[in-house]
Amino acid sequence: MITTIRRGTAPDAEAVATLHAASWRTAYAGIVPDGALGDGLADERREIWELRLTVDYGGPESTPELLIAERAGDTVGFAYLVPQPDGRVLLDNLHVRPGLTGAGIGGDLLDASRAHVARRHPGAALYLEVLQANTRAVAFYERAGGLRTDARHGVFPGGHTLPEYEYTWPAVGSPVAPAAQSWS
Repeated sequence: MITTIRRGTAPDAEAVATLHAASWRTAYAGIVPDGALGDGLADERREIWELRLTVDYGGPESTPELLIAERAGDTVGFAYLVPQPDGRVLLDNLHVRPGLTGAGIGGDLLDASRAHVARRHPGAALYLEVLQANTRAVAFYERAGGLRTDARHGVFPGGHTLPEYEYTWPAVGSPVAPAAQSWS
């Protein structure tokens, strides 16, 4: 099935928040304390996405980008890219609907993210942070050519400190050919 990647907008907040909460509950079960994945998670994610998609960041060089993966018009994944003061771009979120992981959607989103960075932030490296215990994600990023560039402890919502890795994709000279896209 073809994955289409498009830019996300404020009306996508609800679908992204719902997918985000479901993904956390699946990927982080047994890794983060159960309380961090409890009943309030969906509302917390909704508030965060409504804010992220309506705030004015002051210009394209500092404005984050939400990429939505769709199949047959249904939101099946997303990536959120945040330009950083150090010149890199943080892939702050990359989530695929539970039950669809391993179907190529994450790879499509990662390719589209790299292409976006090459186009909008030439010369910038793309990086992300992933919990060390999220072994499925770690393996995915390593297969996708990510270079482990740091290991540290990150603070997770609720104040939980957990070990994480940083993976980096150095700046590329030309965009990676992503899946079918309807954004520019």
